[in-house]
Amino acid sequence: MAIRINTFVSDANLVGKSHWWGAPDLPEDIPYPCVRVTADGESYDEPLTFVCQIRCRDIAGLDTENLLPHEGMLYFFAPIDYFIGNTDSPLDYHDDPVVIYSRQEDGLSPYELYWAGTDESVFAESEAMSFESMDGEVGDGHILLGQALQDEVREQHPGKISLLQIDEADRWGLRFYDCGMYYFMMKPEDIRKGLWQNCCGELYYY
Repeated sequence: MAIRINTFVSDANLVGKSHWWGAPDLPEDIPYPCVRVTADGESYDEPLTFVCQIRCRDIAGLDTENLLPHEGMLYFFAPIDYFIGNTDSPLDYHDDPVVIYSRQEDGLSPYELYWAGTDESVFAESEAMSFESMDGEVGDGHILLGQALQDEVREQHPGKISLLQIDEADRWGLRFYDCGMYYFMMKPEDIRKGLWQNCCGELYYY
């Protein structure tokens, strides 16, 4: 079982809805996930890249194995600033990604985060998302659940599946070196139990 993710530009208000990029609509009691980094002798918290949020009821009918929650919101963050053009980012792709689940769907608002010393948002323009079931468990593109496309990734993470697969996209300037993909890897039983802290990342590139 795998679910294909399609993204597209939309004039619709995407607050509280599934969307790729943009700002996460985090509940007020959930902090934005960061990684502790040290540079030039100083330590500070560096925000992870917000990838997408998924309103779980949007994919409930496609989740035939009932791995994911069917209500609430899932948020995905990864250390991939460098690969969308922020080459000065101190984030290291070896850092773990973060998955956040919240039951709250209503009363949400976009998280505000700006480049230092400016009033310019760090977030790219959001795109709407649609979902469709796939015939198989592997493929290119952005995919929820299923198996990693490359044998090397599956061999390196035995017993795990790809919770989220991120593919390259020229229109976003998203490229993993010459060619590659980024994965959120988890065991199916951990997904079903909501043990999101057990998620790990894997960057595959040629």
